[in-house]
Amino acid sequence: MTYSLFYAFLVFMVVMYFTPGPNNIMLLSSGLTYGFRRTIPHIVGIVLGFAFMVAAVGLGLGSVFLAYPILQTILKYAGAAYLIYLAAAIAMAGPAKPGEENGRGPMTFWGAAMFQWINAKGWVIVIGTITAYAAIAQFPINIAIQTVISLIVGTVSTVVWALFGSALRPVLTSERLVRAFNILMAILLLASLYPVFMDA
Repeated sequence: MTYSLFYAFLVFMVVMYFTPGPNNIMLLSSGLTYGFRRTIPHIVGIVLGFAFMVAAVGLGLGSVFLAYPILQTILKYAGAAYLIYLAAAIAMAGPAKPGEENGRGPMTFWGAAMFQWINAKGWVIVIGTITAYAAIAQFPINIAIQTVISLIVGTVSTVVWALFGSALRPVLTSERLVRAFNILMAILLLASLYPVFMDA
């Protein structure tokens, strides 16, 4: 293993996972609106979904996107459309009432896992991981290492963001404050689309 490159990859993953992006913004809002426990399926969906994406692209799926660039364009704009929908849903979300389980709730495991494939920031991380840090070890050991690091860093990052949102619940006690916070999160989520359209 090339240890210097491994440490550089570790720093890259920590920075990319912990900085604000669509996943972290949605976890923050979900933690506040629904609490940490109800956000757990969303957390697990992100962590496992993204790790699977790293492994799949690293083991050869990336060649499909190179052969058919139109697929990347389709995913990019599908992701942008879905983020706009999510931003609207977050902006309209108020605090969950005690015992309220019906209606729109936190993102499901499968919803979060599938979202990774249309997440623009996710693709930046995957492409950087597979290309810039491929030499950390021999193939396919390098992909295994990258997938495991993704699982570890992803778990810590998503839990921290969801807990942060949950910790705000005692502070943002009124429905008006929760709605204002969610509107701010929706605006930040829309702002994360800027790189998508700048690359167009």
